[in-house]
Amino acid sequence: MEVARAKHVTSLDLLKSRVDEVGPPRNFFQALVKEGDRAHTRVIAEIKRMSPSAGVIRKDFDPVRIATQYAQAGAAAISCLTDEKHFGGHLGYIQLIRKEVGLPVLRKDFIIDQYQIWEARAAGADAVLLIAEVLSEGELLDFMILSRELGMTSLVEAHELERLLKIEPHIGFPHRGYSLLGINNRNLKTMTTDLSHTFRMAELVEDSKRVLVSESGIKTADDLARLRSHGVNIVLVGEHLIRQDDPGEALRELLGNIKKTS
Repeated sequence: MEVARAKHVTSLDLLKSRVDEVGPPRNFFQALVKEGDRAHTRVIAEIKRMSPSAGVIRKDFDPVRIATQYAQAGAAAISCLTDEKHFGGHLGYIQLIRKEVGLPVLRKDFIIDQYQIWEARAAGADAVLLIAEVLSEGELLDFMILSRELGMTSLVEAHELERLLKIEPHIGFPHRGYSLLGINNRNLKTMTTDLSHTFRMAELVEDSKRVLVSESGIKTADDLARLRSHGVNIVLVGEHLIRQDDPGEALRELLGNIKKTS
């Protein structure tokens, strides 16, 4: 297990000392939530080499080069996969990206232990993904509190409606401006994506719509326009961009199309 190996190599006390050395986090929440701006979509551009459903997505994988392309193309933030077994990621990618790119960076991983949150901040992460389906309510709240104490934003992700309704009241806890609500459009049983999943779920979270993030299955400017029509102005786009010859140009084209269709 990756967490157990990490704990054996680096103690929690050592991680905490490293947190004091990395400097303050960048404001991931502020980069994405623009009050009163409903005409534009902010993109969290994702970096990943492979996935369980797609296998190896990009053979010529250079996370720093891709992050630089994203930043130049107009991404609002970066999502970096750090899970090694399933996504070919590495925690060290965050450190490398942060040295070259000024955007806030999300650590995307299966966070199941508070140690990983300290680990994320020590690596320079500005936000962490918390998957509601793999955490108890108590764990989720504890992780959100710790993330806030470390100055990081929590992207709390739900797949199923029942789970969404349980976690939605906690968005904004423990302090408004440090948590986002993610809706994953991927069916974890069939691994297919359906954008209408966000549309259905968004109708039930009116109070949290300003911080809603639609994830997976987003490929076109028309997809973004449809999301905006449902009040969703933040998206996470990964596999579609990574598959292109030039991920930055693909994002630039997407954002250019947004302007044409708004």
